[in-house]
Amino acid sequence: MIVTGLPATGKTTVAKRISEEFGIPLYSKDLFKESLFDSLGYSDRDWSKRLGAAAYEILFAVVEAEVSAGRSVIAESNFGPDSTLRFLDMKVRFVQVLCHARGDLVFERFADRAWRGDRHPGHVDADNVEEFKSELHRGRIDPLELSGPVIEVDTTDFDAIDFVAIHDQLKSQLELK
Repeated sequence: MIVTGLPATGKTTVAKRISEEFGIPLYSKDLFKESLFDSLGYSDRDWSKRLGAAAYEILFAVVEAEVSAGRSVIAESNFGPDSTLRFLDMKVRFVQVLCHARGDLVFERFADRAWRGDRHPGHVDADNVEEFKSELHRGRIDPLELSGPVIEVDTTDFDAIDFVAIHDQLKSQLELK
C-alpha cells in the first residue's frame, strides 16, 4: 500500500492509523531521513535534499524486500511521478491512499509546524515555507500512474474522516497475509 499526498496533508496520521488497524508495517521516507540526520548530522536545505534522496533509496529497498518476501507493507511519503517506475518494477499491485485537503489549510499546517518546530530540525521546514508555498496551495498531488485502486482521503477536517469507510475500502482491496 502507498500513502501519499503533499506535505502537511496528514499522510503520516492516516498511515499510522491504517498500520495499527491492519497490523501492516509502516515505512516512511521521513523515518529513514530522520535516522540519517541523527547519525550524519544536519545543516541546510541542500543537505536535507541529499539525505531525502538517500532516504528514498532506503525506503524503496525496504519496500522491495518486503514485497519480494510476499509481505504487505505501507510506504508513506509525498511520492512524485518519478516514483512510479520504482513501484512498477516491483511487479505487485499497490493500493494508493491519496491524502489531500483545502490548499490554504495545507499551507497553514505546513507553516505552523515549521514555526513550531514540530518535526526534526534537519528538515529545515522554516527555510522551506516559501519554496513550497505554491505547491501546498494546490492541496493535492496526482496519484501515481499505477494499475491499482486509489482511495482518496480528504483531511481538511481530521474529525470528519470516516476511518470505518476507509477500513472497509482497504479490506476489500487488500490481500492481507
